[in-house]
Amino acid sequence: MDRLTELETYVRVVDSGNISRAAERMGVAKSAVSRRLSDLERRLGAQLLTRTTRQLTVTDAGREFYERCKQLLADMEEAESAVADSHGALRGRLRIAAPVTFGISHLVPLLTEFMRLHPEVQIDVDFSDRHVNLIEDGFDVAVRIGNLQDSSLIARRMAPIRPIVCASPEYLRRHGEPEVPGDLVHHYCMVYTLSAHGTSWPYEAPDGSSGEVQVPIRAAANTGELLREAAIQGEGIILEPTFTIYEAVRRGALVPILTDYRWNELALHAVYPPTRRLARRVRAFVDFLVDNISDPPYWDQPVNARIAERSGGIPRNDRACGAPWGTTIGRDSHG
Repeated sequence: MDRLTELETYVRVVDSGNISRAAERMGVAKSAVSRRLSDLERRLGAQLLTRTTRQLTVTDAGREFYERCKQLLADMEEAESAVADSHGALRGRLRIAAPVTFGISHLVPLLTEFMRLHPEVQIDVDFSDRHVNLIEDGFDVAVRIGNLQDSSLIARRMAPIRPIVCASPEYLRRHGEPEVPGDLVHHYCMVYTLSAHGTSWPYEAPDGSSGEVQVPIRAAANTGELLREAAIQGEGIILEPTFTIYEAVRRGALVPILTDYRWNELALHAVYPPTRRLARRVRAFVDFLVDNISDPPYWDQPVNARIAERSGGIPRNDRACGAPWGTTIGRDSHG
């Protein structure tokens, strides 16, 4: 067995915390991974891992060896990247994670264009709303929506994400339009179940004060598409990001309401693990996203126009109409 393969296998097992998971991510049989580990320990004459049916623990010797292996593999990748950079064309595998609704609606055309521009880059995309661990799951970059906190990951901010309260014209004709957030308790509301706030919708009032309203549930779903379509059919009021509802607002199927209030604004980030030399294909992809996702983003434009139209041509609240946000480097609280 080639020594480099053994080292790569060992690092992948420690990162994954599980032989089966490591084998799945490497695309090999579990028995092959176990054999590589056994061969490595036999060659070194030291136990690196303590394995039971339920748990895998790194020994003291294994921990020190792991750090040295990580450094060695990073140095090799850096050397290969330097050579590849000198030859111009981007190449290699690029593993990307992104949320489902945003990914399908807005990343697909960007991904296909990136593939056209860089035919030697192999794209491997996982659209999922689960929060992946970049390092353990072997991703190069993730597109995430949220207010990121501190961690070992690097985050590049691309655009604001603005939730908007909206309903169909038919619903508003039948039930009336809420004038303040508290009025929502008398309406049918539909909620996104993966939201950190659930049925409690936090807001900031025009005077800067904050509050939240506990909304009654007409329906709940883990996908914004269902909530949007149900709202278009007049089934209730939703609080959804503009990137989900902007086309429905453009054609008048949904109407933004309570636009004097800010509703827990978030941000769109590209996040990636820190390395001494970031792979050129990863850097190029992140730069490509930043260059093609403007701030304010294109999906805010029809919403801003509709809000201005409803308020007599003047936005009711500049902060709720896509005021510029700078792109910065931040940190993410999740791996």
